[in-house]
Amino acid sequence: MNQSYLSDFGTILLFLIGGGIFILIGLATARLIRPAKPNAEKLSSYECGEEALGSSWVQFNPRFYIIALIFIIFDVELAFLFPWAVVFGQRSLIEETDGLWGWFALTEMVIFIAILALGLAYAWAKGHLDWVKQKPVIPESISKIPLSAYSKINAQRYEVKKEVIEIK
Repeated sequence: MNQSYLSDFGTILLFLIGGGIFILIGLATARLIRPAKPNAEKLSSYECGEEALGSSWVQFNPRFYIIALIFIIFDVELAFLFPWAVVFGQRSLIEETDGLWGWFALTEMVIFIAILALGLAYAWAKGHLDWVKQKPVIPESISKIPLSAYSKINAQRYEVKKEVIEIK
C-alpha cells in the first residue's frame, strides 16, 4: 500500500506557506539593500511626468472608461486573431479538407471582425468616441398649452401649512 503523508490540501498549504516565505525574504532583502535617504522630492506623488496638484478626490471623466472598454474589446479581438492565424496557416488541415477549411476559417474571421467593426461604427455614430461632448438636444413637445402658462405655474410660490400634532 502506498500511503501519502500529505493530502492534496496539505500540498497546497505548503505551496502557500513557501510562497509567503519567498515574498517575505524578498521584501526583507530589499529593505536591507536599498538606501534610506528620503527627501521632499522622493516623497512627492508622481503621475505620468506631471506634478500632482490638488486633491485626489476629484471627479473622473467617464469618457476614459468608454475609451478603455473599446480598447479592451479590440485587445480581445487580437487575442482571438493570433490563435486563429496559427491554426488557419496549418497546411495539413487545409490539404485534408481540400481547401474548404481555409475558406471556412477565413469566412468565420471576416464575420467576427465585421461584427466588431459594426460595434465600433455604432459607438462612433452615437458620439461615444468624441472627446468633447456635445450639448444635449432638448426635445420640443407639441402641446396646445403655451409655454408662458408653464413658466407662470413654475413662478408661483406655494405656502406649506404646518400642522401641530399633539401626542397624548
